Amino acid sequence: MVSTRKDNLIIRIRRADIGKRVKAVARQITKDFKGQRVHLIGVLKGACFFLADLAREIDLECSIDFIAVASYGKTKESSGQVRMLKDLDQNIAGLNVILVEDILDTGLTASYLLRILKQRRPQTLKMAALLDKPSRRLKPVKGDYIGFTIPNEFVVGYGLDYAERYRNLKDVCVLELPTR
Repeated sequence: MVSTRKDNLIIRIRRADIGKRVKAVARQITKDFKGQRVHLIGVLKGACFFLADLAREIDLECSIDFIAVASYGKTKESSGQVRMLKDLDQNIAGLNVILVEDILDTGLTASYLLRILKQRRPQTLKMAALLDKPSRRLKPVKGDYIGFTIPNEFVVGYGLDYAERYRNLKDVCVLELPTR
C-alpha cells in the first residue's frame, strides 16, 4: 500500500472484496438485460477501474464510452458546480445505457449526467456505482447497481483520488489528512 509520512491511509474495502462485489453486480446486470446489448458510460477519471473490471464480468455484448465532468478540483469538498470536460463519442439513442460511477456522493454530478443522458433518448438508463455514500446526498439520486454503501469518510483507491493521487491503490482506503 502507498503511504507517505503526511498521509494516513486505512483500508476500508479490500481488493478481494471489491472483486467479489464487482462480479455480483455484473451478474445482476447480465440477468436484468438478458440477451441484450448494454452500453457502459464511464465517468472519467475515477470510474475507469470499476468500469474495466465490470465490463469483463458482464456476460452480454457491451460497448463502452466515456464522459468527463469536474466538480471537485483538488479539494475534498465538491464545488457544487458540475462542468462538462469531455462529451460522449457515440449517439446513445435507443441503447441500454448504464452510467458507471466510482462513487455516488452528493448526487450533484450523477443527477446532472442522468438529466443530460436522458435527453439523448436511450432505451433504458441505469446507474452503477462502486460506492454509495447516502449520508451526503443533496440530490435525490439512487443507483441501480451499487457495490458498497459506505459511511461519510473520504476514500481513495481503485480509481478514486485526492488531487490526482492514490487512484492506483488496489484497495479502497480512508484518507486522513493532517489538520493544519
